[in-house]
Amino acid sequence: MTEQQAADLVIILITGPENPKRLPSAFFLASTAAAAEMNVVVYFTGPATLLLKKGVAESIRPMEGGNTIKDFMELALDNGVQFVGCLQSLELNGMKKEDLAFDVPLLTPSQALPSLGSAGRVLTW
Repeated sequence: MTEQQAADLVIILITGPENPKRLPSAFFLASTAAAAEMNVVVYFTGPATLLLKKGVAESIRPMEGGNTIKDFMELALDNGVQFVGCLQSLELNGMKKEDLAFDVPLLTPSQALPSLGSAGRVLTW
């Protein structure tokens, strides 16, 4: 997240592996907005932080035989969505930076809030 350009859309993602059918929509929305030239940030916090852990996103399929959550996440990244992880949630979930499958900036809520709060739209998912 850069302070120079405020995000057009921020998705504060709190849904994690516990609700796999809810996850694809967040990444579809982020991908669609980014493809429409919007600056989009997904902030992973709480249980959602587990999706950044190696082996987790690729092991979750919302629909039997369908794509994995990692596929949906990579689609968002390919469209220019920026992922940011919550440092405190990482610790809460017993994870370290070395456990991450994605190279994402890690910010505490107080570090992230100024940029997240200046977005044109903020959704909690």
